[in-house]
Amino acid sequence: MNAPFNEADDTRKVLTAGEDAAGRIDAWLVAALGGAFSRSRIKALIEQGAMVVNGVTVADPSRKVRPGDAIEFHLPEPEDPEPKGEDIPLEVLHEDDDLIVLVKPAGLVVHPAAGNWTGTLVNALIHHCGTSLSGIGGVRRPGIVHRLDKETSGVMVVAKNDAAHRHLSAQFADHGRSGPLERAYRAVVWGRPRQLRGTIDAPLGRAGDRTRRAVKREDSEDAREAITHYEVVERYGEMADATCLASLVECHLETGRTHQIRVHMAHIGHPLIGDPEYGGAFRTKANRLPEQARAAVNGFRRQALHAFMLQFEHPSTGEVMHFEAPAPDDLEALLDALRAID
Repeated sequence: MNAPFNEADDTRKVLTAGEDAAGRIDAWLVAALGGAFSRSRIKALIEQGAMVVNGVTVADPSRKVRPGDAIEFHLPEPEDPEPKGEDIPLEVLHEDDDLIVLVKPAGLVVHPAAGNWTGTLVNALIHHCGTSLSGIGGVRRPGIVHRLDKETSGVMVVAKNDAAHRHLSAQFADHGRSGPLERAYRAVVWGRPRQLRGTIDAPLGRAGDRTRRAVKREDSEDAREAITHYEVVERYGEMADATCLASLVECHLETGRTHQIRVHMAHIGHPLIGDPEYGGAFRTKANRLPEQARAAVNGFRRQALHAFMLQFEHPSTGEVMHFEAPAPDDLEALLDALRAID
């Protein structure tokens, strides 16, 4: 099996398709290169002539990969990996010599990556904190100890020195099992879970590309433990059979996997409103809503998810720090429209 690709160590990779190789060659390459590049990036490079198969240049990303194919893939020289400071406003809840706590708005990417080399939270932090920002998290992720999806809003903590980064990272790695770390989210979902309070214990793994996730069998090679505790706190459009049109659900994470809440709620049949990845099949449910609520749902252009609470131990003082952020304006407007149903 080929080792995961490291963008910095070479611009040429020679790979051999195994006996189980099948499907489109661009999708196969995404997996073979360890997910270091998105499928769209691989596809574009193939179309530019970056791939040679069995000694012949192939520019068709949809070509089927066959067992035994000798594939040579040429990558461009890596871009400058060091992000620059940018004057992007930050909503700061707390700041001291060790850390900064802020509210990330929806639409802001946390750290630079393919397709988002500028305009990220890291760029804003470098401008705000200057040389004090920790680099232990990597050149592109200085100070970052946890992240939120681009379209998820909410509270984050960022380390400003190496000692704080190590201490905070250890808390997040422990998931609060032996300390005060706690993360809570509010999500607006379709329908209402049968149990108003419960735990979703379902391993997650990759689902075909670099970011998408799916519930996996425990014995799957890439399955990682994922546990979400949830409670329904509001219900909208209740019906005689005890079901409802939508609900506000509070989620507490016991683990922190990519897209965990989004995948888990979809897994139990109640995807987040506005979620294009995991809730697209539910979009027509908006037609059952009254006019005002229907307009609010159709106009909501992101997953309805907000990280409203974060609690952790301060790395220097040992004090338990607790922060909350109210729902942003777009989410509050959606909730107001749903509350008006009743």
